[in-house]
Amino acid sequence: MVFTYDYPRPMVTVDVVLLAAGAKDRAGSERQVLLIRRGQDPFAGQWALPGGFLDLDEELEVSASRELLEETGIRFPSASLRQIGAFGALGRDPRGRTVNIAFLAEIDTPGEACAGDDAADARWFAVDDLPELAFDHDKIVRRAEGMLSADAPEQ
Repeated sequence: MVFTYDYPRPMVTVDVVLLAAGAKDRAGSERQVLLIRRGQDPFAGQWALPGGFLDLDEELEVSASRELLEETGIRFPSASLRQIGAFGALGRDPRGRTVNIAFLAEIDTPGEACAGDDAADARWFAVDDLPELAFDHDKIVRRAEGMLSADAPEQ
């Protein structure tokens, strides 16, 4: 069955904040996040979270897990992803109206990442020493960090 609508529809994307609690780096941070260098516009050459467009026939978590694997070579089970939230500020994507669903994934130590698909590079960065990020990905990383802080046991 084919449907038509009188209303424009936004694009839907997914991103993954993959965090690792590795050895302390030069900046003294233990927590690291995996970023990709964008190989295509918009924001070609800038760092961003691994992610991309939702396929019409996939669940959100499956899409996020697929994008993480395609862009970084890291396999993470979709069932273990935690939803961070939806990000849909006007103008967040110069290609048009885009709503993003972001997910959090945690691993013990940073794994080897290999750029693939439309990513030109994949690299781990200390969370408190990030490069300038594309889109609103800095806001997404901060929200993920806030979730982890809220989950932390009180001392």
